[in-house]
Amino acid sequence: MLQPPHSSLQVAGVPAQRVPARDRDQDAPWHTEAVCRRDEAGLFFAPSKEPTAARLSREEAAKRVCARCPVMVECREHALLQPEPYGVWGGLTAAERRVVLARRRRREVELKKAARADSRIAAAG
Repeated sequence: MLQPPHSSLQVAGVPAQRVPARDRDQDAPWHTEAVCRRDEAGLFFAPSKEPTAARLSREEAAKRVCARCPVMVECREHALLQPEPYGVWGGLTAAERRVVLARRRRREVELKKAARADSRIAAAG
């Protein structure tokens, strides 16, 4: 989400069309095409002391906005690389992003172990 929380803009009536990254203007930053730039910022970030049912409902609504965004993948990667600790980014909540990051770390460890094992086998063989 790229809007400050005090902003209140109308939701676009027509869903954005997905445009492959290679077909977009490469000089423009990815977030200029983000659908969330047209939506209420409060949808993507939790107010303090938000009840669980309200949070889940708000997050699902935010994910629906993300699902029609042409730059959802770029947004998600941004949030994972930063890492963004709050809000819905690229269709994932902060908790979901922590799971993705943990899986990536585990996968990197597994790949390093496999590479070391392969190099030992090659050296012995």
